[in-house]
Amino acid sequence: MSAIRLLVLGAVRQHGRAHGYQVRNDLEYWGANEWSNAKPGSIYHALKQMAKEGLLVAHETEPSTAGGPPRTEYEPTAAGEEEFFALLRAALSRHDQKADVLSAGIGFLLDLPRAEAVALLRERVRGLEEWRATVTEYYTPEGGPGQLGHIGEIMNMWVHSADSGAEWTRGLIARIEDGAYVFAGEGEPFVGVLREGEANPYATGERHPGDAR
Repeated sequence: MSAIRLLVLGAVRQHGRAHGYQVRNDLEYWGANEWSNAKPGSIYHALKQMAKEGLLVAHETEPSTAGGPPRTEYEPTAAGEEEFFALLRAALSRHDQKADVLSAGIGFLLDLPRAEAVALLRERVRGLEEWRATVTEYYTPEGGPGQLGHIGEIMNMWVHSADSGAEWTRGLIARIEDGAYVFAGEGEPFVGVLREGEANPYATGERHPGDAR
C-alpha cells in the first residue's frame, strides 16, 4: 500500500474540492514530503490517476482574471470516499504497515468515530503481539542475540520493533479513551489544511510545472 493515495485523497476530502497546488501545499505543511513519497510529481500523478479511476472528479475552472491558465480542481466521488476509508482503516489496523502509511493514517485518524479508531488501533496491537510471538518461536529475547550469532541481531531488532510499536499504540489508545481530540460526529474538527491563499510556513519555495493546473 502506498501512502500517496491516502494522503492525496484525504487532503482533497478535507477541502471538499481542491486543486493540485492546494494539495501539495497541505502535504508540505504536514511535512509529508519529508516522511513519505509525497513529492510534487507524485501528487499530480496521483490526482490524475485517481480521476481516471473514478475516485476523483476533475473540474476545469475558468482562467484567472490576471490572465493565468485554467486549472483543474478535484472532488472526491462516492467511490473515492469508500476508497479513502478503506485505505485509512488498513493503515491504522495492520501491524506491518510502513511508517509513511501509518503516519498518513494517524493524520486522518479524526475522520473516524472515536470507538472505531480505538478498535482499529487495538487490532494493530493484536497483530504486533502475534507477530512477536512468531519471532520468539525461533529466538528468545532473554537469551540475547548471541544465541543465533549475528543473525540474532535481526531477531532482536524485530522483537524491539514489535514491542515499541505496541507500546506506542497502547499509549495512543489510552489518550483517545481519555477524551483527547475531537473525532467525527463529536463537534468542530481540528483544521489541518491551509486556506486558499494562506502562506505555508514550511513551503520549499519551488513551483512545479503543474501548479497552475
